[in-house]
Amino acid sequence: MCDNRRDRDDDSLGLTMAKPTDHLWMHFTRMSSFRDGEVPTIVRGEGCYVWDSHGRRYLDGIAGLFTVNAGHGRTELAEAAAKQAAELAYFPVWGVAHPAAIELSERIAGLTPGDLNRVFFTTGGSEAVETAWKLARAYFRKTGKPAKHKVISRYLAYHGTTMGALSITGLPALKTDFEPLVAGAIKTANTNIYRAPVHGDDPAAFGEWAADEIARAIEREGPDTVAAVFLEPVQNAGGCFPPPPGYFQRVREICDRYDVLLVSDEVICAWGRLGDWFGALRYGFQPDIITTAKALTSGYSPLGATIASDRLIEPFLRDGVAFLHGITFGGHPVSSAVALANIDLMAREDLNGHVRANEAAFRAALSKLNDLPIVGDVRGDGYFYGIELVKDKVTRETFDDAESERLLRGFLSDALFEAGLYCRADDRGDPVVQLAPPLTAGQAEFDEMERILRAVLTEAYGRI
Repeated sequence: MCDNRRDRDDDSLGLTMAKPTDHLWMHFTRMSSFRDGEVPTIVRGEGCYVWDSHGRRYLDGIAGLFTVNAGHGRTELAEAAAKQAAELAYFPVWGVAHPAAIELSERIAGLTPGDLNRVFFTTGGSEAVETAWKLARAYFRKTGKPAKHKVISRYLAYHGTTMGALSITGLPALKTDFEPLVAGAIKTANTNIYRAPVHGDDPAAFGEWAADEIARAIEREGPDTVAAVFLEPVQNAGGCFPPPPGYFQRVREICDRYDVLLVSDEVICAWGRLGDWFGALRYGFQPDIITTAKALTSGYSPLGATIASDRLIEPFLRDGVAFLHGITFGGHPVSSAVALANIDLMAREDLNGHVRANEAAFRAALSKLNDLPIVGDVRGDGYFYGIELVKDKVTRETFDDAESERLLRGFLSDALFEAGLYCRADDRGDPVVQLAPPLTAGQAEFDEMERILRAVLTEAYGRI
């Protein structure tokens, strides 16, 4: 039973509490929204649930931020951090090493597909993507192809917020305030078959067309200028676009044909989100680089990584040569220890197997919402789903900007939260609601999500 009372009354203690917005600058947040209102403040988590400062309980339908894959309140991860901090709290991996980073790099290399055996640690996903682009440029420069510097990514894809990663990101609205960005970031078609311009009734043909759009982009730019293609196994922004059959196999062929590196951006898709250690394993393709972060530690400590094939480090093993790039907290001892404990936990509890065994039930629960007139499409894989909202189910007519503003920010986000579900209502493409719970979730949590979504989306349609 959820107790909605405060645990204590700060006023009764004679304390004057600062508003969170007096000093805290929240990320991707319209700060004016909280000028006269209270900022939701989460104080505790356990399993698939979190509690706010008033004692209200919420189902964490997006694992914090696609991150807390092992679930909240895992004391063994906290204990791993404390033990490492007491032994060696910090030391860099700049010309020296420490045991936790050495062991973690070995563990990661043992889980990746193929020969992705070189692990360059960062503190987050944007840095991992930034590192991958810098590595691709440096690699081709060291191997006598300095003109190969451009990257290709997909429309609506999100790859991070640092200047290079933001350039790769395919969301124009996120870039306006920061332009000009890094030159040479080219955009091509994504794999949203629900909005497919061609072959919408034939997934295999659509996948072939979408992959060939990458080849056409390489040809337009000139193969001797393109260094890498950045793709998420399931594209996040826009609302969870899975790859059509054969898509990544054809992309791999295209990259080989033009001597272009294939980067699998798995900041979200790795560490069990799709029911395997990496999305590349789920879909059976071999990248040259994997970028990852978030659930590498289940969010218990910040850590990311750029994982490269053996051939990409070869030029940097020559005498007098270095990859001139580094991050102060990359491979942090505490974060590395937490990641090792997290991988142990996932293996012991077979969370990958749990996702594979339950993903059909998750899909089935969310697919029940297809009977609502506002639901146009339910899509995703593993524990990673998007629900696209439409004005007209038959014509697939979407909402204009003003309608999206009223629907998502004016109603849905707050209404879902008030109903006890923390998830993402997003209109960076067409309006969607995204669900990505901790990997420990089961039928009870699926049913709770469906029940809350049904009630709130039904009310939302009545407001259109």
